[in-house]
Amino acid sequence: MTTRLLVHALIRVDGTVGADELYRVAELFGMSEQQVRLCVKRLVTEGRFTHEGRGRKAVLHAAADTLRELAPELDFLQLAYRQDTGLAPWDGRWHLAAFAVPESARPARDALRECLRHLGGAPLQGGLYVCANAWEPYLREAAAELGVPDALTLCTTTDLCRGGLTDPVELAAALWPQEEIAEGYRVLSRIAEPRLARLTGTTALSPDELLVIAIELAAELTRVMEPDPLLPLELLPRPWPGTRARELFARCWTALREGEAGGTPPILFRRYAGASFPPAGPPG
Repeated sequence: MTTRLLVHALIRVDGTVGADELYRVAELFGMSEQQVRLCVKRLVTEGRFTHEGRGRKAVLHAAADTLRELAPELDFLQLAYRQDTGLAPWDGRWHLAAFAVPESARPARDALRECLRHLGGAPLQGGLYVCANAWEPYLREAAAELGVPDALTLCTTTDLCRGGLTDPVELAAALWPQEEIAEGYRVLSRIAEPRLARLTGTTALSPDELLVIAIELAAELTRVMEPDPLLPLELLPRPWPGTRARELFARCWTALREGEAGGTPPILFRRYAGASFPPAGPPG
C-alpha cells in the first residue's frame, strides 16, 4: 500500500479528499503524518490535486486529469465481470488506433500514448496500437480534451497479421504479457482468501478492521487490473486466474457491503460502490 494509492482510495464522489479522514486512515496502515504530508505535497506539485485549508481541516481537490484517469476503472471492472460470466463474448474484431501528433504538441502526444496503454493497447509499430475491446469512446474523449482530435485515426478489423501471426490466440499471447498478468491475479487470490474467511467468520470485525480489509482489497485489485488489457476469455489460456481472483474479490466486497447495514460502512474506493458484482458463490 502506497500513500498515493491511499489518497486515490479516499476520493469522494465530488472529487475531494478530507485531510482528517486521510490522516486517520493512514495511521491504520502505519503511515506517519510526515509520509502523508510529503505525498500530498508531491501530488499538488505534480498538478494532480489542489490544496485548500491547513492541517487536518484541509481539503484536497482532484484535478480533472486525475479524475479522468480514475473514472474508466468502474467501466473496466464491469466489463471484466461480464467477460467472466460469459456476458461479453468476443466478436472477433480487433480495434486499431493510430495517431500522428507533431513535436510542437509533444505533451499531448505523450498523454495520448499513455491513454492508449492505460486502455489496454499494445503497440504494433510506431504510432499504431491494437486492443481487443471497443475503446473508441474513451480515445475520442481523450483526444478532444488534449486538443488533438484530428490526430487520431480509428478502425476495426477481423484480419490482423503481425510478424506472420494471424491466429487470434497466438496474437494475444505475443502482444500482451499474459503470464505476468496471470501471476498478479494469483497474488490477489492469495490475499483475498484469508480476508474472505475473516469477513464470513463468526468473529465480528471492528469498523477499522473492515476499513483496512476493504482498502487492501481494492488497492490490490487496482494494482493488478491496471496492466490488464481485459482480453476476452476466447483469447486467454484456461483456466484464467483473473476469473477466480475477481470472484473472490466480489465475495469479499459483498460481505463488506453487508457490514454497512450495521452502520459501519467501509469508506474507500467509492468509485467501486456502483459495481454490479455477480451473485456470490463458490469460486470456480
